[in-house]
Amino acid sequence: MIKVLIIDDSALVRQLLTEIFNSDPEINVVGTAQDPFDAREKIKKLNPDVLTLDVEMPKMDGITFLTNLMRLRPMPVVMISSLTEKGADVTFEALELGAVDFVSKPKIDVSVGLKEYSDEICEKVKNAAGARVSAISDRRKLSVEPKLSADAVLKKRKGVSKLKTTEKIIALGASTGGTEAIKEVLIRMPADSPGIVISQHIPEAFSKPFAERMDKCSAMTVYEAVDGQQILPGHVYIAPGNRHLIVDRSGARYICRLNDGPLVNRHKPSVDVMFRSVAHNVGANAVGVLLTGMGADGAAGLKEMLESGAKTLVQDEKSSIVWGMPGEAFKMGAAKDQYSLEQIAKELLKRSQG
Repeated sequence: MIKVLIIDDSALVRQLLTEIFNSDPEINVVGTAQDPFDAREKIKKLNPDVLTLDVEMPKMDGITFLTNLMRLRPMPVVMISSLTEKGADVTFEALELGAVDFVSKPKIDVSVGLKEYSDEICEKVKNAAGARVSAISDRRKLSVEPKLSADAVLKKRKGVSKLKTTEKIIALGASTGGTEAIKEVLIRMPADSPGIVISQHIPEAFSKPFAERMDKCSAMTVYEAVDGQQILPGHVYIAPGNRHLIVDRSGARYICRLNDGPLVNRHKPSVDVMFRSVAHNVGANAVGVLLTGMGADGAAGLKEMLESGAKTLVQDEKSSIVWGMPGEAFKMGAAKDQYSLEQIAKELLKRSQG
């Protein structure tokens, strides 16, 4: 049983999360706390495996508490954040400090909103329990989307396209722990790197702030992708949180296409959809990489990229917060090489020059 301590100043949210977690036979809520001072004493007494932590609380905000926690007693934390621009900024700061993942709290009708995502919330807590955290320096089914494959958006082609360009593209997929992993890759990429397309599992309200945040720390120019936008060297295109990102061709040019199809592997954007489009339209001129993330989205797509002639690699288990997506890809032979997060940028550049 995974022992969870809920920290939130809202009695309603504490009650809702308790009901959601206790509906899962693998999770046990050992306690709740209404502020960080209450939480500090209950952590000592109850020794939880995972904390859920609200961002905005009285007496001490969630970021200050998380900073102290990760310095003195590092442990898995899932943030509870609001779907606002301010909520996005604070959430990214929390992930930088070491939080494993976050749950989006709707601005209105919190009760219905949280219950609709109970399956995902429980999954995030269970993945957090097995995540690698270091210091600073049968579950109830509620309206769960069917687990569709990339076929639901983009039909698989036979054979490999004959391309009239040698321009390279790097395709990157990630989920849990991915926002920080992507940053670690992008800060190491020079301004003249090949164009990069990214699908990160992220809410709609968070993808634009995430792209803006990455633009500030990278020598490359980073955008939230726009439909019809040309993919150019030195530029990064991040899928919006409510659209699949497809790499298409217009003559010898590569362009971004945004697709509002169904959830694939219960995600939109889906890494599998993006990787399949890269296999179809870029082929041997592409390099694909899967970073940390729970589940298996992207594993099948990375194998399709490999079969189309692309070079592929994955993040290694030791440096991944959750070795779900890269692990599945490695096990199915979608990539023969795995590297630490610090090595990946160098390897991407090396393979894109070949």
